[in-house]
Amino acid sequence: MMYSETTENKKFGREECVKSVFLFLFNYLVFLGLIAFFIFFNTLEFAGGESGADFGTYFSENLSELGYLAASLLVLFVVIYVYYVFEDRNFLAAMKNIELVFSLLGVSLVICYFFGVFFNVYARPSALLALLALMLLGRRDAIFLNVVFVLMMFSVDHFSNYSPGEAYMTASDCFPVIAFSEGMIGIFVGSKVKTRLRSFLTGFAVSLPALIMVSCIEYKKGAGIVAPLLYGLEGGVLSAVIFMALLPVFEVVFNCVTDYRLRELTDHDAPLMRELREKAIGTFNHCIVVAHLAEACAIALNEDTALARAAAYYHDVGKLRQPEYFTENQSGYNPHNELSPELSVDIIRSHAKDGYDLIRSKRLPKILADVAVQHHGTLPIKYFYAKALKMSDGEVNIENFSYSGPKPQTKIAAIIMIADASEAISRTLPARTPEKVENAVREIIEERVDLDQFDECDLTMKDLTIIKETIVSCLTGVYHSRIQYPKLKLKRNSEEEDKKE
Repeated sequence: MMYSETTENKKFGREECVKSVFLFLFNYLVFLGLIAFFIFFNTLEFAGGESGADFGTYFSENLSELGYLAASLLVLFVVIYVYYVFEDRNFLAAMKNIELVFSLLGVSLVICYFFGVFFNVYARPSALLALLALMLLGRRDAIFLNVVFVLMMFSVDHFSNYSPGEAYMTASDCFPVIAFSEGMIGIFVGSKVKTRLRSFLTGFAVSLPALIMVSCIEYKKGAGIVAPLLYGLEGGVLSAVIFMALLPVFEVVFNCVTDYRLRELTDHDAPLMRELREKAIGTFNHCIVVAHLAEACAIALNEDTALARAAAYYHDVGKLRQPEYFTENQSGYNPHNELSPELSVDIIRSHAKDGYDLIRSKRLPKILADVAVQHHGTLPIKYFYAKALKMSDGEVNIENFSYSGPKPQTKIAAIIMIADASEAISRTLPARTPEKVENAVREIIEERVDLDQFDECDLTMKDLTIIKETIVSCLTGVYHSRIQYPKLKLKRNSEEEDKKE
């Protein structure tokens, strides 16, 4: 699944319903204007016949066909709205989501239309919308929007003055089949692709339906098929190439999270990672191990591994504000020895909120900021709570020594919570045998269950068992024992030295 700012926990209420309806109507008018521009452009591009007629004359003489085009477009907009109301109405609560959907449809429509005008109907990058929607919205939405795009493109082709020429009339009629097939192949092949090189190679797989249809159509005509086949191949490859060019633009403009962007964010030269490595090397090393644990747990639970790794890398970036106050960054001197427990707690628990603010200020994905602020939930900071109890004869409110929350809202956040504490406690064990590591991890999980830390995410007891077993296996592998090396100091043989002399 892909994540974006659209994953904010906004509820679809009456106010959001009204706003979304008006935004749909606004985008409908924008698309009508876009189609009017296509028609105006065609009156200039094509000579002779009705397609070369005056723009105003064409409208007056073809009102019924243009009315059908406007009605079909309206029906498609209504279908999109109804789909999201029944499938994921909270998606409509964020206005940026709606703009993302129509931006994808609009950009794909313009590109495919003008490729058909200036090059060839076979050369249209028909799978572009499907590939972009797959990365930015997910597979289910990509399948739905692929169907909508094919119907939209078909309506524009057949009820405007678009004219591919007599030689390609049959090809234009077959465009819905070609575009739908290319889009579906792009969705199912592209969902397994994790690198940009493989994304480019996906273009060749996407072009297969066009090549098959071109062969059949051109063979029936008895004309040469080499040039049309090359155009068909070009359409598939262009889908992949333009997809790779536009994806970063959509990622930045709509702050979307894809596997590609998550991999870039987890590069050790990413700005925040570089700063963490330079100013808080202990925290940086801690995050690396937590990322290893979180990724293994995500694989075991069939969660998004790239997101789990990135969330682990950034979960403690709030410690950059005061790195010297955290144990992993200290080298002998502990400034907390000179502070009251209350002040120490304020510094320690602030790193969760500081991490959220820092991630958001850098315009990084909100899902990473959410994990940063949720990975301690509402847990008490036991060390300073115990210290305060000793200093006040037991009259201390534990809530004043607890994190502010919220509790983990997703499985990824819960995984980070457990992995973070497990990595930290494993460093304190004098002997990291599998039995002792397992006992420590089990106590961490049981404590968090007793304190209701997983009540707001859909984590099951089976999931917790899998997480425990995975973390124990990883930690015993990371901190495995080694044989004791003998204390021998080897010297060069004196006789060999004499021979060399």
